[in-house]
Amino acid sequence: MYDFLKNLDRRWIFLLMFLSVSIPIIIIGITGQSFPEKPTALSITTFEIIENLKEGDKVLLSFDFDPASEGELGPMATAFTYHCAAKKLKMYFMALWPVGPQMVDNAIENVIKKDFPHLVYGEDYVNLGFKSGGEGVIKVIVTDFMELYSTDARGTPFKSIPMNKEISSVQDMDLVINISAGSAGTKEWVQYAVTPYPDEITLIAGCTGVQAPLLYPYIPEQLPGLLGAIKGAAEYEKLVFDRYYRDEGLEVPGRYQEGVRRMGPQLVAHLLMILLIIAGNYIFFAEKKRGIP
Repeated sequence: MYDFLKNLDRRWIFLLMFLSVSIPIIIIGITGQSFPEKPTALSITTFEIIENLKEGDKVLLSFDFDPASEGELGPMATAFTYHCAAKKLKMYFMALWPVGPQMVDNAIENVIKKDFPHLVYGEDYVNLGFKSGGEGVIKVIVTDFMELYSTDARGTPFKSIPMNKEISSVQDMDLVINISAGSAGTKEWVQYAVTPYPDEITLIAGCTGVQAPLLYPYIPEQLPGLLGAIKGAAEYEKLVFDRYYRDEGLEVPGRYQEGVRRMGPQLVAHLLMILLIIAGNYIFFAEKKRGIP
């Protein structure tokens, strides 16, 4: 075994990694079946915070990511949008990243216009668009939206939009949802919105895997709910679409299962990496026992 592993051509390892990713994709694509997901406490809490809101409650959704992070965060954005729309919440979309409005448009096109065509722009949802300045934008809008947002993304005057007449700042929101790939993102929302106004602003978030450890210290005080990477997205998808599709005996559309689908290749690839780490350690200790420097 030692000689086999020691002399194994690295190209076999590359091939194994390729197969570990491609085979689950092919199987899931053909059968439609994926690995089961068991939601963890953080995902359940995130789901319940939205689920406990009342019809007509106001939710600010800040899409602070770009296409480079869509693989992890796109399914979260879709599921968050669907959940808010299904709960009949008033949705206020915005972005602190320049390409964020494209992500907002994707959510509106793929969720609201396809499954909730009865929702009216300006009455049920609004796109406030992108504003530059990062955390500076947060510092301003926690006290006054109008100071930065004189119009929405379409150029319509802010206060002429019916649903905007009910708000003057982020403190008027019943919930803030941030989907973050970095700075400005969840950390800045915690620091400049929740921390100064802990009783007025409730924040939940979804973030990339590398960002999640930096946000754990804020749980549960400033950040009661957090979805981490594609695993968090898959768990939240299961919770949302079990509630609004499977429990009703309906089949979940493929566009609402992207998180669960993407977990399959990741799981198999991670298992392969663990096996390779074990094999590498076996070689190390075998060489040490043989006295090989």
